[in-house]
Amino acid sequence: MGVTIYDIAERAKVSIATVSRVFNNNPRVSARTRTRVLRVAQELGYEPHPSAQSLARRKPSLVSAVIPMVTNFFFMEVLKGLQDRLGQSEFDLLVHSARTMDEVGTQLHRALHRGRSAGVLLFSTPLLDEHVARIRRFGQSAVLVDCSHPEFDSVFMNNEEGGYLATRHLVEEGCSRIALVMGHPESVPAFDRYRGYRRALEGAGIEFSDRLVIKSDDRVSHGYTEAFGRDAMAGLLEVRPRPDAVFATSDVQAFGVLCALRDAHLRVPDDVAVIGFDDILVSKYIGLSTLQQPMYEVGRLAAERLLSRLQDPDRVPAHTVFLPRLVRRISSDLHSRRSSETESMTIVNLLGSSDA
Repeated sequence: MGVTIYDIAERAKVSIATVSRVFNNNPRVSARTRTRVLRVAQELGYEPHPSAQSLARRKPSLVSAVIPMVTNFFFMEVLKGLQDRLGQSEFDLLVHSARTMDEVGTQLHRALHRGRSAGVLLFSTPLLDEHVARIRRFGQSAVLVDCSHPEFDSVFMNNEEGGYLATRHLVEEGCSRIALVMGHPESVPAFDRYRGYRRALEGAGIEFSDRLVIKSDDRVSHGYTEAFGRDAMAGLLEVRPRPDAVFATSDVQAFGVLCALRDAHLRVPDDVAVIGFDDILVSKYIGLSTLQQPMYEVGRLAAERLLSRLQDPDRVPAHTVFLPRLVRRISSDLHSRRSSETESMTIVNLLGSSDA
């Protein structure tokens, strides 16, 4: 068992209440006693737990994050940045995971309830009036991540512009039947990327076709899975004439698209060009073109915004918008035709055999 304040009180020959006052900077302790207690605590290697300190001060030492689909690659990278920044502060992070958008309100209530958290970060969620009212009622600081509202600090990606850049890239490579494999429309990023896709087609004079858009109906994963990408591509291969390019709203979906193309013995990009969204680490190694998001930086800045808000609750809300960056790789490189047939098949072969 670790060292407790009882051990310190016994060694320093003071009461437990005195030890507690020392650790909470209570002025009702003499300098001599304070020095003795702190020296004993150091000798014993005692480190007060942040939660215990917060209870004594009646001041929360936690900040909460309400996140849908916590296992999503995007959120895991954002959380790294978030945790690294909070690790430099006095606050610990408590994550509330919402399995569906219907659960967001419940998890937000838990994050705000009874003042357990000093502030809350809300991820990738359409901010409903009831959410705004709840945050106002509890009076806690809030920062929005990957979504926005004029009343609260926000850090988000311009997902519509990202969808536009991805689709325009395929148009510039000479593609004209561009399919979209997208997450559930409830997902704010997925819907915004869909809007960018539509805008790019319109700008290029390409007629929009519902048959070339496959939307996930999964309200838990929102379709951000390899399995959904694979099934969606299998369905698109039944469309005639066949698509000559696919924009997937996440890299993980794009991996499934590549698997389906491999199973159909089609070459990438010669038969079908593919582009994803996120630029997770493995995308570089399989040659997947994508839209890069600074996920770690988003998390770190979101934590910085919340800490600043806690210091100055009355300051004007700040909004930071990141622009995704187009990363060109083999999977969509039709214009220069630099990929041979062997190179073209490499990106799908790297994903494993069709029996995997």
